[in-house]
Amino acid sequence: MTIVEQIMIDYPEETFYVIYGFDDAIIGFDESYRRLVYDIDKVIDILVLDGMTYDDAVKFYDFEILDVYFGEGTPIFVKNYT
Repeated sequence: MTIVEQIMIDYPEETFYVIYGFDDAIIGFDESYRRLVYDIDKVIDILVLDGMTYDDAVKFYDFEILDVYFGEGTPIFVKNYT
């Protein structure tokens, strides 16, 4: 079972946005604002695995992922220091 599937089971009444192709970067769910939480480094790693250079992946993340706002339910991106 994926983390998205588990979150959907745990919060069946919630509507939230999933960024297609980045399920492996999800690290949790924000219970206060009902949003998925993504690890920034994992997002960038996925972009690199998909063929981007590291620098291009960071730029793509900054301008095409981080700055997107969907309204309520827009995912949260965190820098994980663990």
